Amino acid sequence: MCPAPPEDDVQAFRAAMGDVSRRVPSQRESARPRPPPPEPRHSAADEAEVLHELLSGPDPDSFETGETLSYRAPGVQESVLRHLRRGGYRLEAELDLHGLNRDRAREQVAQFLTRCRDLDRRCVRIIHGKGKGSPNSGPVLKRQLDGWLRKVRDVHAFCSARPHDGGSGAIYVLLRRAG
Repeated sequence: MCPAPPEDDVQAFRAAMGDVSRRVPSQRESARPRPPPPEPRHSAADEAEVLHELLSGPDPDSFETGETLSYRAPGVQESVLRHLRRGGYRLEAELDLHGLNRDRAREQVAQFLTRCRDLDRRCVRIIHGKGKGSPNSGPVLKRQLDGWLRKVRDVHAFCSARPHDGGSGAIYVLLRRAG
């Protein structure tokens, strides 16, 4: 515990402070404008990198080419994929890739996924076709799409569509919430 200051120091201090009064804060100081919200620069850079990787991906011939497609990202429950397969989510957007070559289709998919993320679209359909126009090579865009979508961080799951939505010529894609 500190000893009390001598009485003459206290009187000297009060004498020196005699004309000083408390200052009331002005209203102008308390109404400062708020700084703008932070921009997620790293998140935007991550998304740009994903799109770049999407456009320069691995050889899709290394992926499975069965009749139906199915994928769920790590950490996504099997029940979510089951619900998607059954058409349990409302379709909010659609992209048709008929007639496009690989490069143009890749570009369209990247742009479509970016728009869907920006508009917070959760469940979308991408029509890739059944490959009947590709002699002897089968559904080229289907294999490509399987590879591209597996690399996109925003994709929770995808699967082949139900017959009335395009069957094995289209897929449902479940995207994560915009954040």
